[in-house]
Amino acid sequence: MKIGRLLIRLIGVVVVVAILFSAYALLTVTHTGDEQAAQPKVAGTPIDLADKGVVARGEYLARAADCVACHTTPGGAPFAGGLAFTLPFGTIYSPNITADKDTGIGSWSDDDFVRAMHAGVDKDGHPLYPAFPYTSYSALSRDDILAIKAYLFSLPAVQAPARKNELSFPFNQRWTLSMWNALFLKKQRFQPEEGKSEAWNRGAYLATALGHCGECHTPRNVAFAMSSSEVFAGEELQGWRAYNITSDKEHGIGDWSDQQLADYLSKGHAAGRGTASGPMGEVVQNSLQYLTPSDVTALVTYLRDVKPQSNGISVSSGAPSEANQPNASAQASLGEQLFAGSCSGCHLDSGQGRESDYATLAGTRGVRDPHAVNATQIILHGSQLQVGSQRVFMPSFGSAYSDAEIAALSNYVVSHFGGQNGTLSASDVASRR
Repeated sequence: MKIGRLLIRLIGVVVVVAILFSAYALLTVTHTGDEQAAQPKVAGTPIDLADKGVVARGEYLARAADCVACHTTPGGAPFAGGLAFTLPFGTIYSPNITADKDTGIGSWSDDDFVRAMHAGVDKDGHPLYPAFPYTSYSALSRDDILAIKAYLFSLPAVQAPARKNELSFPFNQRWTLSMWNALFLKKQRFQPEEGKSEAWNRGAYLATALGHCGECHTPRNVAFAMSSSEVFAGEELQGWRAYNITSDKEHGIGDWSDQQLADYLSKGHAAGRGTASGPMGEVVQNSLQYLTPSDVTALVTYLRDVKPQSNGISVSSGAPSEANQPNASAQASLGEQLFAGSCSGCHLDSGQGRESDYATLAGTRGVRDPHAVNATQIILHGSQLQVGSQRVFMPSFGSAYSDAEIAALSNYVVSHFGGQNGTLSASDVASRR
């Protein structure tokens, strides 16, 4: 009887796998006619670039999609790949997407490139890992994708062989991705929503498809796919917290003014709200600062209307509470001593920046987090942001301080400037290094 049940289960698994593979095959077939018929009415380039050549449009689109961030190593050639992505099941390295024919995508046809973006399949038919955000890019129009390809092919080809991924079993088996795609990949082009303004629809296209904001800001389910019920509700990845960016006023950006949102997107800093650091700082530096004012406005319009979610850090006032004001007669804590010795040159005790508004701490979500996730990362690794001609820089203290010292400093920062009871321990810091 037991053997019979096992056989029945085995047959069931085989049937399910066959169905999934069939579904995947249907999803990934590329029909040029269908692609042309399904073109969205919203283009990725703003109207003032509509008369520019395909390469110029492709450059704008590639920046809006922040392609360079994932396909460039620090100090390496742009788009030559090799950047490591540390995931719970191993490490994935980004590929070379320059026009080199041997190690890049120089031999890829237009259809090859479109299929990769729409279906997550490379030139040779191998499934791509969804660390590449094709689940979002699938909504892009064919014209926008080919403009990006034209731009990439206009750049110097770089010979840079791909690094081998380091994944544990069964995640190193690419065939399993076919089943994942069948379950979670919606191979659909973006379609404007009726009843919404042109700015809203353009903002939706920029945020959900081209800018793929959800890939970082949406929680993942047990299969590492974006949770459709928690869009933009915030997530922690690569050691950083991507905050809730829904319209919720307590946990999201619903209480931000339009100007604050626009400033944060285009300049990486919003008065009274915070400064972009870590991966978000890279997005501002590589991508968002290059958007036209009309596209920034479109993003703000769309984000204002995203369904509110109550996940994540509260964004209530981060002003220091009276109980946390420094007491000159009390013995200074280790965190206070470290702050006074190394941080007060840039950060005033009031929470304001001494010489730059970018150094403001009061009111930021980073100091409202009792776990000090992003604050610890900044202390450990430093932060830098280049916006136009302005360079914002904070040095790293990871090699200067012990785990216990960084924990004490982080807890002091969230207590004094965020009014929170810091919970960070030395072992927490050690795990984040």
